[in-house]
Amino acid sequence: MNVLLKGKQGKPSVRDAIEQDIVTGFYSPGDRLDEAGLAARHQVSRTPVREALIQLSTMGLIRMVPNRGAFVTQLTITELVEMFEVMGELEAMCARLAARRIRPEQLKLLEEAQAACATAQQAGNSDDYYYANAEFHRVIYEASGNGFLAENAHALQRRLKPYRRLQLRVPGRVNSSLSEHDEVLAAIRDRDDARARDAMRNHVVIQGEYFSDFLALMRPVERQLIPGE
Repeated sequence: MNVLLKGKQGKPSVRDAIEQDIVTGFYSPGDRLDEAGLAARHQVSRTPVREALIQLSTMGLIRMVPNRGAFVTQLTITELVEMFEVMGELEAMCARLAARRIRPEQLKLLEEAQAACATAQQAGNSDDYYYANAEFHRVIYEASGNGFLAENAHALQRRLKPYRRLQLRVPGRVNSSLSEHDEVLAAIRDRDDARARDAMRNHVVIQGEYFSDFLALMRPVERQLIPGE
């Protein structure tokens, strides 16, 4: 499921390759993205790199700072909590609508995604779990039958990718995430929209002891604010 969009030569586009490096932790929040270094890494000129950085800036994954360059977006704890709260509501709505509108072929895809999550969990592979988890949520967005809602859920999910990946490193989080998926899947399968909504909200929003553990993981990747901001 770790698939990048391809350019004309069958290679990942520069934008997708840089985005992948951000969400997989190759670059951390606050890191400066050097155009010359990126051009050398991806064996292209600086022009497509510059264009890719502009595109990633509009997506919210990086920030362009005048006279200083591009930096991987670093969210404050307050911003992060607020965004996860909104993400929880968007995904809760997706799950509620999916419980009412999901088609048989979409339900099959959802079950397959959950099976892939279970396989990754049993193997202790958090990276594979991350991609299977992303597919699980993607199917629910699409099954909502509301294109505008799905588009906005995708957009916010994209901004939170580095942090959603990081939170899976909290000890025991993959196990609890899988169990929460089971609840969401069961509610959708039963066409219980209220239960699907509540189960998904509880799955996404950072809370309780899990929140404290997540903050502990956040500290090593925190950076000083960029001078002049």
